[in-house]
Amino acid sequence: MALSPADERAIDEVVSRLRPEHRLLFVTGAGLSADSGLPTYRGIGGLYQGEAAEHGLRIEEILSGPMFRVRPELTWKHLLDVAKACKGTTYNRGHEVIADMERHFAGVWTLTQNVDGFHRAAGSKNVIEIHGDLHVILCTSRYCNYREEFESFTPTELPPRCPSCSAVLRPDVVLFEEMLPIEKLTQLTVEMKAGFDMVFSVGTSSLFPYIAAPVFEAKDRGFPTVEINPGQSDVTDEVDIKIAAGAAETLDAIWTRYQAQIGPAAR
Repeated sequence: MALSPADERAIDEVVSRLRPEHRLLFVTGAGLSADSGLPTYRGIGGLYQGEAAEHGLRIEEILSGPMFRVRPELTWKHLLDVAKACKGTTYNRGHEVIADMERHFAGVWTLTQNVDGFHRAAGSKNVIEIHGDLHVILCTSRYCNYREEFESFTPTELPPRCPSCSAVLRPDVVLFEEMLPIEKLTQLTVEMKAGFDMVFSVGTSSLFPYIAAPVFEAKDRGFPTVEINPGQSDVTDEVDIKIAAGAAETLDAIWTRYQAQIGPAAR
């Protein structure tokens, strides 16, 4: 899809502001992984389109902490639907660009809501997966350290049980109505305190306060803010630069033009 003249100018403005000594933050959502073929509904993607998923329940109720505690088999059934939707997909050019930029600039961090693991698979190391990673299976018992990769996981019953202690297993993700991991919030706080020279909001509606906050804080401190999103979000009216285009296409254009600007000797 061709970029509009307005988006072309916005991309050029972003490129003109980038410097190798900069620290950058990318706040990413389902819109980035949509370019890998994943649906975008709440980052688990469009499987139910807001309709009742089962027993008249909304998907947010089924994929919630309270439901997992009382009916883990129902939550697991739909988690497997989500995993099935992810099967056969992988990172896209947008994820690759962020990983490449991490190796070029003084500091690049990614705060992602996505649970698909694509940022790390593409090569990014400084990733705060605030909602976890669907590919990791953990035991719910506090006394058990059992861990397994989803790729090798073949449940024979629902809910699946830990082979070590028989407790219920779960993916390492934050379900609806659950608390965010303290260690990841702490890491985000540390990096935010260090400051960023530019903050990018990429493919997210920014509905959660902790997702919108980095944009607002950067703006308050006078640092440039960029939104890459074909639609409107809760930060659209606040950012300095708005690019109303797809995530992968836009990130690729930014990186290609930046590299052309600095020349091969500086890469």
